Amino acid sequence: MNNCIFCKISTGEISAEKVYEDDQVVAFRDLNPQAPVHVLVIPRRHIATLNDLTTVDEALVGHMSHVAARIAGDEGLAERGYRTVMNCNAEGGQTVFHIHLHLLGGRQMGWSPG
Repeated sequence: MNNCIFCKISTGEISAEKVYEDDQVVAFRDLNPQAPVHVLVIPRRHIATLNDLTTVDEALVGHMSHVAARIAGDEGLAERGYRTVMNCNAEGGQTVFHIHLHLLGGRQMGWSPG
């Protein structure tokens, strides 16, 4: 996608404070953090919403979760606790239409998140 900011981050066209990357995903600190630790894990391949996932993508989404848990450990959150969130479409809170997993931690999370 030519205008997708996350595609541009994944290719290095736009810089971001990356905390992890491999051949499938990139993870970077959110520019508008909602917690002391707020990292986004994105696939390198453009997928607009969770609704666009297919069975072929199951391993990718699992990998995104695994990477988030690894980063949580690196950030000292694993024992204390953290939250992961994926939003879908406008009413679900999605503002960038390239799937991404939010990793939030470093403070007590409240409920309800909406």
